[in-house]
Amino acid sequence: MQTWILHIDMDAFFASVEQLDHPEYRGKPLAVGGTSDRSVVSAASYEARKWGVRSAMSVVKARKLCPDLLLVSGRMGRYKEISNQVMAALHEFSPTVEQASVDEAYLDGTGLERLFGPIDQVARQIKTRVREVTGLTCSVGAAPVRFLAKIASDVNKPDGMFILRPEDVAGFLRTLPVGRIPGVGAKLAETLRHMGARTCGDILGRPRSYWEQRVGKYGGALHDRAGGIDPSTVTPTSEAKSCSAENTFHEDTTDREVLNRWLLAQSERVGSDLRGHGYKGRTVTLKVKFADFTQITRSRSLDARTDNTALICETARDLLGQLDLRRAVRLIGVGVSNFSPRPRQLTLFDDAPGEIEATSGLDLAVDAVRRKFGPRAVTRVDLLDLKKKNTS
Repeated sequence: MQTWILHIDMDAFFASVEQLDHPEYRGKPLAVGGTSDRSVVSAASYEARKWGVRSAMSVVKARKLCPDLLLVSGRMGRYKEISNQVMAALHEFSPTVEQASVDEAYLDGTGLERLFGPIDQVARQIKTRVREVTGLTCSVGAAPVRFLAKIASDVNKPDGMFILRPEDVAGFLRTLPVGRIPGVGAKLAETLRHMGARTCGDILGRPRSYWEQRVGKYGGALHDRAGGIDPSTVTPTSEAKSCSAENTFHEDTTDREVLNRWLLAQSERVGSDLRGHGYKGRTVTLKVKFADFTQITRSRSLDARTDNTALICETARDLLGQLDLRRAVRLIGVGVSNFSPRPRQLTLFDDAPGEIEATSGLDLAVDAVRRKFGPRAVTRVDLLDLKKKNTS
């Protein structure tokens, strides 16, 4: 049976979500990130990429390249929501799905041809289903091995599909730039160029032992990849071990009232994520980065595992209250870890009732309203004007 691995990559994901939710942004150059000169671009729409705007680029440089660039703040909660929809859609095709990031995943397609037809039909149906569920496009690559599937998904972006069949692998790799091999960064690519290796064909021109001697422990893997060898399999995504939210301020602050309000907003996001995934955590962690970029964390373990927004916030605020804020704060965040799944029916072998706190009825009610009417349907009074504060 032919082995197939598919790589599914959402197109300009963060920017595409913003254009989906805000029709007035469609067709315009848009970047997601902070809106101050201290910020960097997290994602750029394809309209912005035509001007040279790229992720990790400073906002200052992005504006110079594209004077009409629209800059919007990111909404990670919304991106995670759609990401979950994508992953659920992929599980309709295969039980073996590995989420690589919020906007990409690998899927074991071996044997799916018996259910969905030839591999190109499988890929096409995946694209169609993702669009039905989210309203967004994705690009899909399929290949006999994992790293080639990832490369294939980028061949015809956006909204593309590329099937690399076993008989075409050697020819495809012969002229593939070495920089396209996962794990080969700019520095190693430059080193290889000086050694006369610009393509995978150049790598294969010398024996494996040569690259092991010249490049070190990665040399053997480099030679294997150049020959289309990759033993990596699709591993179903492991369960999360923590959940957190943080914000970077455009202007550093020592105002405890402002910091406490942000901790409330972040605790809402963390609590909602925990409840959405059925987790409760025992440990609350406060993260603070100061204006000089030094960073500290403070943690406290609770008596019972919780997903309660108010308790998470209260604990984080208490930890903040113990800090000396003579230095201005650049970033603040809160996280919850030390998880347990939400209990079903307790047995003699489960945690005692006191070790898992009951979910707040208020939290559940707010979650239900927001699911039905949108994330902005309910807002705490303390947070009504918070988003007007400059953060990224």
